[in-house]
Amino acid sequence: MTRTLKELFIKNILLLFALVSVIILGLIVLFLFLEGLPVFEVVSVADFLFGLEWYPTYDPPDYGIWPLIVGSLVVTFFAALLAIPLGVLSAVYIAELAPGPVKEIFKPLVELLAGLPSVVLGFFGMAVVAPLLQNTFNLPTGLNIVNASLILAFMAVPTIASITEDALYSVPAEFKEASYALGATKAETIVNVVMPAALSGIATAVMLGMARAIGETMVVLMVAGGAAAVPESIFDPVRPMPASIAAEMGEAPVGSIHYHALFATGIVLFFMTLAFNLAADYISERFRETGSGTL
Repeated sequence: MTRTLKELFIKNILLLFALVSVIILGLIVLFLFLEGLPVFEVVSVADFLFGLEWYPTYDPPDYGIWPLIVGSLVVTFFAALLAIPLGVLSAVYIAELAPGPVKEIFKPLVELLAGLPSVVLGFFGMAVVAPLLQNTFNLPTGLNIVNASLILAFMAVPTIASITEDALYSVPAEFKEASYALGATKAETIVNVVMPAALSGIATAVMLGMARAIGETMVVLMVAGGAAAVPESIFDPVRPMPASIAAEMGEAPVGSIHYHALFATGIVLFFMTLAFNLAADYISERFRETGSGTL
């Protein structure tokens, strides 16, 4: 009886902590919507989402966040082009190919990179990458899409690599042994057996890494250039949504339309990040159900 009471007590304590976490997150989302929705009394949803000009301090002001949305999507897309192959291939090397001593060095190193403060990476982008891009390509500024994408990719690689590595480790050893027994090489086993079996975890890793990239604030604030305009080149400066919120929230009077517009921008960013997480969960479940690499 005593053991049953202890288990019931522990179960209720864990349930309480889970409920507290859910309630706190729910209150944050509620606050976000309460502060963001009033802007739509002044500007329509269509004009807000697809307007091409963001000049909240002009008279009359413009509250079109399409350039901010494009900026977020563009830097995330180019960051994905770099981060996904680097992260996945790094995980494959660490999990399947690296010798023991090398693995013991690389694995904690990747996890250490995941803990680097974003402001440090942003400073690196400003002090090192920006002058390099400016001098190499003869640009007016090195703070642009390429710079932001490089730094965001550097941030996303440890997340993708770490989760992908765990997924590769979770593949049963019997799968690989059966492949070797049929005469497959190491490379063939990795490509045709291990990676398809781990695709659920790999897909989750990719989506979570990109969700982190699209929601990153400090890096894009420091190295993206801060231009609220639709870019025409990968070397153009942009202002992603998190950068705009961080840069302007301190200047917006509480309760003003500008203030509510920034919270409404946060709502859009919330839904974009939520979409990444839902996609990761959906893809993970589909791969887990099929048990193969095809949807």
